[in-house]
Amino acid sequence: MHSLPLFHRIGGQRVVVVGTGDMAAAKARLVERAGGVPCAETEAHHAKLAFVALEDERAAEAAALRLKRAGLLVNVADRPDLCDFTLPSVLDREPVLVAVSTGGASAGLAKHLRLRLEAILPQSLGALAQALGTARDAIRARYPDGDARRRAIDAALQEGGRLDPFEPQGDDAVEQWLAGRAEANPQEVLDFTLASDDPEDLTLRQARALGIADTVLHDPHVPEALLVRARADAVRRALPADPPEDGLTVILRLEQA
Repeated sequence: MHSLPLFHRIGGQRVVVVGTGDMAAAKARLVERAGGVPCAETEAHHAKLAFVALEDERAAEAAALRLKRAGLLVNVADRPDLCDFTLPSVLDREPVLVAVSTGGASAGLAKHLRLRLEAILPQSLGALAQALGTARDAIRARYPDGDARRRAIDAALQEGGRLDPFEPQGDDAVEQWLAGRAEANPQEVLDFTLASDDPEDLTLRQARALGIADTVLHDPHVPEALLVRARADAVRRALPADPPEDGLTVILRLEQA
């Protein structure tokens, strides 16, 4: 990855914005939207982040160097080479934030990817997230075992599940799910033979299974580019290894040429 994706909380904190005009005003609005307080460079000793929005390239570079020497992380508009962090295109379904970044390569591409997502993610997504957060204790009580709890949530949130996030949900969707009787499958093994080592050749079913698998068993020559499609906390084992007795296991075999 070209960057480490992070969400930085700035509520009530000062954030330096250097510049005038529309570009600087847009940065200041973004800071305020996230609960921060835009301030001038003279207050840099109170801040941890800074935005530089200057048309003059030399002035922008000089401001960035001054702020970096003061220990701030700096974003310079239209100068990814000077940036400690870049700004993604953000889809806001409070409290759900979907950020699309190209690492500064093309803000236009990031924007249009976000616009496509806007069209398919329902407005009820934020309310669903809030309801899941509110029901955290009830979910733990219903599923006291951590692995069983995660499998139940995965089953509810997957495509076609009771809480499918891509489908509009009612205000009581989580409550109804908890009141239901359906339980997650305690054990399932999916065995896939891949025709290619290119992640783009994964079928939709294979990609989804990797995304929720508890364990991934794989041929030693399956490339990392494929394995990173699995959950970050999924257990990985090279074949021949036996599937565990519970959870969803995905077996990846690479077809020999």
